Amino acid sequence: MAEELTEFEARLFAWICKSDFEEVAWSSKTAAKSFKCKEEKIYEGVASLTKKLPNRIQIYYEDGKVHIAAE
Repeated sequence: MAEELTEFEARLFAWICKSDFEEVAWSSKTAAKSFKCKEEKIYEGVASLTKKLPNRIQIYYEDGKVHIAAE
């Protein structure tokens, strides 16, 4: 399904993979700043990734924070 990723989704996925959002909590605000876009686009991108790459990304909530793991 990776061929179905938009250019933005592919960049977002690569960024998530190289970051450590298992140890450091995820921040949509920080992601939006890094990608120079609105947080809404980040939310849409992450949601799309979970549909298109369900076996390669995991989002979970722990200790009051969202964490993301991707490979």
